[in-house]
Amino acid sequence: MPNVTLRPVTADDHAAWLALWQAYLKFYETDLAEEISASTWQRLLDPNEPTHSALAWVDGEAVGMVNWIYHRSNWSIGNSCYLQDLYVDARQRGLGIGRQLIEHVYHMAQAAGCGKVHWLTHETNATAIGLYEQVAERAGFIQFRRNL
Repeated sequence: MPNVTLRPVTADDHAAWLALWQAYLKFYETDLAEEISASTWQRLLDPNEPTHSALAWVDGEAVGMVNWIYHRSNWSIGNSCYLQDLYVDARQRGLGIGRQLIEHVYHMAQAAGCGKVHWLTHETNATAIGLYEQVAERAGFIQFRRNL
């Protein structure tokens, strides 16, 4: 297993984060306008925003990214944490980096007083589902949405 360092993004990490972000969007066959990615980056750097990001580094190269958002819940007094985006470079998969990024979010959310961490993945993402079933429980809910 490689020696992995996890740390929050800083303004100096923009190029590293953006490369992983774009690879993540490509993985999900999604295109976003540049202004959306730019806005997301600015939110990640703003301490007044509830959204955060960390990168996984191996030998000076960013190889994984996780973005999460703290939010209120009507089902608890404390906040919840939505792990919105998780990506590990294809060359680094299967080495435990995804698990470390999830555990990092667990730690950060607990320190922030959150009562739970939750996330979604696409039903065809079998590799990720295999990991997620090891580190969390499947709640049994089905997502419905309508874009506005």
